[in-house]
Amino acid sequence: MIPFSPPRIDDKTIEEVNKALLSGWITTGPRTREFEQRIASYCGVKKVLCVNSASAGLELALRWFGVQAGDEVILPAYTYAATANVVIHCGATPVMVDSNKDDFNINVEAVRQAITPRTKVIMPVDIGGMPCDYQALHKLVNTPGVKQMFTPRSDNQRTLARIMILSDSAHSIGGVYHGRKTGALADISVFSFHAVKNLTTAEGGAVCLNLPDCFSLEEIYKQLNIKSLHGQTKDAFSKMQIGNWEYDIVEAGQKCNMTDIAAAIGLVELARYEDDMLVKRKTIFDAYSAAFAQEPWAELPLYHTADRISSCHLYLLRIKNIGIEERNAIIDYIFRQEVAVNVHYKPLPLMTYYKHLGYNMNHYPVAYDNYCREISLPVYYNLSHSDIKTVINAVKAAVNKVLYNSKA
Repeated sequence: MIPFSPPRIDDKTIEEVNKALLSGWITTGPRTREFEQRIASYCGVKKVLCVNSASAGLELALRWFGVQAGDEVILPAYTYAATANVVIHCGATPVMVDSNKDDFNINVEAVRQAITPRTKVIMPVDIGGMPCDYQALHKLVNTPGVKQMFTPRSDNQRTLARIMILSDSAHSIGGVYHGRKTGALADISVFSFHAVKNLTTAEGGAVCLNLPDCFSLEEIYKQLNIKSLHGQTKDAFSKMQIGNWEYDIVEAGQKCNMTDIAAAIGLVELARYEDDMLVKRKTIFDAYSAAFAQEPWAELPLYHTADRISSCHLYLLRIKNIGIEERNAIIDYIFRQEVAVNVHYKPLPLMTYYKHLGYNMNHYPVAYDNYCREISLPVYYNLSHSDIKTVINAVKAAVNKVLYNSKA
């Protein structure tokens, strides 16, 4: 069976993890801090906080901004549940909007129509690794009418004096928009380093701070550190320094710091990310696109334009003019040929929890159409040329079988 997305684990990874284990320091410590600095340098931002998941990072950012009950956060209906769940955790209301047809990303005009005086945050998601239209989003939140509508309820909201753009960049580390890397495109951006992501730490995430000069990023970094450690003013590494044991608890924070074991994996992956991992993933994307370009049923994913370069996280193939039953039948037949595929994503209004809250899939027709026809193909570092050909042949055979009742 060709798997869908196994992590890249090799001797370099194992060696660095062993060094962390033998160092005597396995929780948050020097490797985590080094990883933060290297991510900041890679993305072109001043401060980065590493945490145990992208979900935790998004929630920390929302809580730092003062998002609470009565507030609204605009996000796409087409995303993983974590994007909306963190809003629920804060007591606020997720306001879902429809997607673009071409790139799966949040539709800016739909965002515009959804803004109310209760809107505190817009949370775009770089689906599959393709950056959203951040220029349009920044222009929108700085439009005089939209700024005048903004009703701050916290000190940080009053300082920013507009809707915050918090990017769910879980898929897109290494992506580029108008010459700038993801992480530096929104006020705050959050990466995921989950096991299936391009750059993994097994579990993990990073909060990239790119707020305007009216904020002290160093101070925000300290505040987020405290929030990620139960409101504790010093982390364990700091407390172990001579004469530095005493600490205080200044709020009822969360527990979501990254460990040095996770950071050890991340340091290896980041060092070879740009010139190795991203190159390999683009090669796989190009091979799939070349193979399916002439097929009348294939709608290829957008992953490279004049202004945007995807991180090539998910190859989101769509089959033209089909519905869910045919898509599912195609997936079943692909699996029978020993190839694992997936679907990204089942829109949130179709999920039981959000359906029971009153979200209606009929309000998001583009998201629904994309979902009905989408199949995610395997993309990972150790996928061989032979494996790629096997995947291509399996997809073609499955489509021909289901749509044309052919063995070709």
